[in-house]
Amino acid sequence: MLFTGFFSIMTIMVQVDKIENEAILKDTVAYLEKKGFENIKADLEGYETPKSYNKKGSDISITPDIVAERAGIKHYFEVSLKSEAPHLLKSKWRFLDVLTRMKNHRFKIVTRRGHYKFTHDMLRDLNLEKKPIKL
Repeated sequence: MLFTGFFSIMTIMVQVDKIENEAILKDTVAYLEKKGFENIKADLEGYETPKSYNKKGSDISITPDIVAERAGIKHYFEVSLKSEAPHLLKSKWRFLDVLTRMKNHRFKIVTRRGHYKFTHDMLRDLNLEKKPIKL
């Protein structure tokens, strides 16, 4: 019973985060379009939703924030914002990093003012050598 309440709270938090972060996602998509990216997929109205990856034997599903192509190379973008559940975000980033290296794609982190330290700490904890795109 405790777990049911926890997942309900997590669902509500995710929906609130999604509403608050939709403007940031739109800004990121506009930035990518300006930089020449095509076939952009994002969880926004007017765009196709990126492909989700499901973990076998569980209900866990990972969906990149944005997927786009430039010069025939697929790029996965994650918008890094402070999170109440950084361990889940770390797992997502680790998975996307491994996936993109396996398929010779690119994985990039996008962040905004006020979230630089959080992003830097996350990348350091994961031992990922990435330079975030700062919008």
